[in-house]
Amino acid sequence: VQLVESGGGSVQAGGSLRLSCSASGYSRYCMGWFRQAPGKESEGIAGIKTADGSPSYADSMKGRFTISLDSAKNTLFLDIDTLKPEDTAMYYCAARFHPGYCYPNKEQYPYWGQGTQVTVS
Repeated sequence: VQLVESGGGSVQAGGSLRLSCSASGYSRYCMGWFRQAPGKESEGIAGIKTADGSPSYADSMKGRFTISLDSAKNTLFLDIDTLKPEDTAMYYCAARFHPGYCYPNKEQYPYWGQGTQVTVS
C-alpha cells in the first residue's frame, strides 16, 4: 500500500484547506487522517469505510473537519474549515485492511503516508 498526501501549505487563520491522499496497492477497508503537532502526541481526526464512505470522527474533531473519498480515483480528502493556529501540524493519511469500525485510532492503522505540513498563522 502506498499513500501520498498533498495539499498542505501555509494559510491564514480563518481560511480553509483541502488535503488529498492518493492511495495505491491493495484495497483498504478503512482510511483515516491523523495529525501531529510539534512536541505533541499524534491524534486521530477521522476515519472512513471505503466500501460505503461512512465516516467516523474523533470527538474533538467534529465540526471543522470533513473526510471524504473518491473511490474511482482512489483518493482520500480532508477538508478543514476555519483554520486556527493550533491546527498547525503534520497531517498523515493512513490505511488498514482489517474490518471493523473505522474510528481514527492510530494503533489500528498500520500503513502510513509521509505526511503533508499545514501551517496556520
